[in-house]
Amino acid sequence: MSQLIVCQNAHGIILAADSKAVALDLSGKATHLTVDRMLQLSAHTAILTGGAAEGMAMITELKNFLAEEDLDDVQDIYKATLPFLATRFEAFMRKLCEVIPLDPIHHLYFVLGGYTTRDPERPFRLYLLWTKKKLPQLDGDEIPLVYSAPRLMGLEYKLNKLCQENTPLEHVLSEVKKGMEGRAGEDEEVGPPFRFAFITEEGFREV
Repeated sequence: MSQLIVCQNAHGIILAADSKAVALDLSGKATHLTVDRMLQLSAHTAILTGGAAEGMAMITELKNFLAEEDLDDVQDIYKATLPFLATRFEAFMRKLCEVIPLDPIHHLYFVLGGYTTRDPERPFRLYLLWTKKKLPQLDGDEIPLVYSAPRLMGLEYKLNKLCQENTPLEHVLSEVKKGMEGRAGEDEEVGPPFRFAFITEEGFREV
């Protein structure tokens, strides 16, 4: 299990993730782990991974690939990230499904956030990379303002209102933290250490 929460407004982006994960071996046996689900990709971008622990290895590979390509603008990084992770995800699912029947539940999903200099009207972008067609392949969607995975609709409603009002990031973050801590109190498969970060015009900053 995992819990990701992201939101954005005119001031920037907030990213939040817990650290619990489940890894499946080739026999289908689950092992509970503590993992780091947030990774800075460049000065102005970062990625979160939810679901199975294998996502961390994938985004680490992604970071190395992006460093070689010298990309920083989130639009360029998204164009490179989707096919890169789709290939890794397909290989993961093929290996898993050799011994475990295909399950439409999302084994892995990712949220990419960052800053672009190409659109002054909308400089911050959030993207969800997930198996939206219920098949073992990744696809992508842009997140307008707020998203949580698994979905926390009450929290999303509150955050959506704050983001529409362009509330300062620090105040929005306090609500994000309450939501994350509340989720951990309700589900033993969600837990600390929690990570929180901002992405602003100045770049990525953990808080």
